[in-house]
Amino acid sequence: MRAILLILILAVVALIAAFATGLVDITQTREARAPKLEASDGAIRAQGGEPPAFEVQTGSVEVGTREANVAVPKVEVKPGQTQVKVPSVEVRRPEEQQSNAN
Repeated sequence: MRAILLILILAVVALIAAFATGLVDITQTREARAPKLEASDGAIRAQGGEPPAFEVQTGSVEVGTREANVAVPKVEVKPGQTQVKVPSVEVRRPEEQQSNAN
């Protein structure tokens, strides 16, 4: 429930920001007209109305690339030798163990 509420709030904020920055411009081009109803002699006659019409102009967003100079660190790796302890494993056959024990 909280997630839905958060999404709705973000949508409203985005819509307000779009109108405030001029990215979206909505102009009403035709007024709404309600249907006309007439009742006479126990009969009801209806004449249809019209919904309002709007003209919507939206801005555009272009995404691309461009070249720019950016400072980046330069890392150099120089190989060297350092003495460290490493694990070692010796495997002896059974006959080698008996000869070393004697």
